This record gives sequence, structure tokens and C-alpha cells, in this order.
Amino acid sequence: MDTIAGKVAVITGGGSGIGRGTALVLAAAGAHVVVTDVDEGAAVAVAGEAIQSGGSSVGTRLDVTSQADFDSARDLALSTFGAVDIVMNNVGLLAVGAPEYIPISEWERIINVNLLSIVRSNASFLPLLLDRGSGHIVNTASTAALFAYSYERSPYSATKGAVVALSESLALYLRPRGIGITCLCPGPVATNIGRQMTFWGPPVKLHSPGADLELLTGEAVGAHVRDAILANHFLLLTHPQLQAEALVPRAQDPEAFLAKQVEKIVKEDAETSNAGR
Repeated sequence: MDTIAGKVAVITGGGSGIGRGTALVLAAAGAHVVVTDVDEGAAVAVAGEAIQSGGSSVGTRLDVTSQADFDSARDLALSTFGAVDIVMNNVGLLAVGAPEYIPISEWERIINVNLLSIVRSNASFLPLLLDRGSGHIVNTASTAALFAYSYERSPYSATKGAVVALSESLALYLRPRGIGITCLCPGPVATNIGRQMTFWGPPVKLHSPGADLELLTGEAVGAHVRDAILANHFLLLTHPQLQAEALVPRAQDPEAFLAKQVEKIVKEDAETSNAGR
């Protein structure tokens, strides 16, 4: 995509965090932005922010577990702005606990939101993009999808890993048809995902991909997303140092990398246990 100006973007989870930041960045670049969120008030508020800054935007409610809501957002984009050029699938839920304590019902809920939301989005928006032979899709996965640094959020890691695999397969199909795709894998970002966490079983330590990683704002990530769309860049790391620190070593020697990660987890858990005594 050679320009953002004049394009129409639909963003799920746009009421806060990365979704909000990307909506504001794309609007500032001249896009018409449809901000959607399960919290309609938050979506409308972000659209208002974009408009106050000189952008073009509308906010609406979208529950990503509803195909009808996706269709309604598509129809709103078409009736208001006349097209859909960019679709950003940007939702995520976390269940926290040792694996044996997280119930099947919670796995089903998180699969429905984190993974099947993209399947629903594709059903609504892909036919439009394919008919025109242009456009761009952004799927938000996670650093947790690329290498193991925790065990206490396994449904999140598993579903976001599936988002990476789905995005790669879509790239094989869509790029030859003129449609770009970006898989966003954020590290630490200031979002409100913590408010939506559920906790199961005894308390566990929340492990991180790296203690020295900068906490980014949603707007900073949104700027990276804008640039990736323009460059048709597939794998977007918000913290590029992880490629050399984790992804390359994991690819070169998966057994050694996993052994190192296990050692790290055991040490961190022991330190947490000792600190609590």
C-alpha cells in the first residue's frame, strides 16, 4: 500500500491500548477509521478523539464472537466511507493459572475470542478485499506466540500461536492476489488487558519475555503498524531485539533454547517462592 491517506480502516478492540493507538495514528495519516469495540462507549470516544485531531472516524460496538456484528461493522464502513481497505484484528483475552487449573470452558472462551474472531473477520471482509484485489490485514498475535517464556497463560499463548500460523497461511494466499498481511507480535505494551484477566488455582508468577524490554504506548505501536502496512511487512516485532535474543537461537537449536527457558522459569519461580516466605 503506497499511502494511508483516503483509505478506510476497520479496527477491532479499538477502544483502548494498541487498537486505540493505531486508530489515532491511521486517522492522523488521513485514513477514515471505523473504531469498534465490545465497549461501544470506548469505541465512540476514540472516534471522537480522532475527529478532534482532524481525522475522519466513526465508532461502533462489535462483539468479536458475533458474525452479525462483523457484518454490521462492514456495512457501516461501506455506507459511511464507501470501502474497506485495512482490517485490523486486535483482541485478546488472558486466563492465568497453572495449566491443570484452567478449565475447558475457559479454553473455549479464549479460543472463541482470540482465534475465531479472525475467522469471522475474514468471512466478512475478505470477499471485499479479494474482489478489489487490494487491501491489507493486520492480525495482532503476541511475543508469547513466538517463543515460550511462560506457562501460566497457556490458552493465550496457544491461541496467539495459532494467529501466527493463520496469518502465514493467509499471506501465501493473499499476497499473490494483491492483499498485504501483517502479523503484529507485541512485547510489553500499556493496555488494559489486565482488567480482563481471569485467575485460576493457586497464585502463580507472571513471567515476562525480558526484564529489559521497554513498555511501549499504544500510539508507538500504532506508528509501527502504519509503517508495516506501507512497507507490506509481515512479521512486526514491537521489540526487534527479540529476534537476535530469542527467535534466532530458538530456530538454530530448539532443544537448547527450551532447556534455557526451563532453567529461567525454575529460577524465577524459586525466587518468587523464597520472597514470599
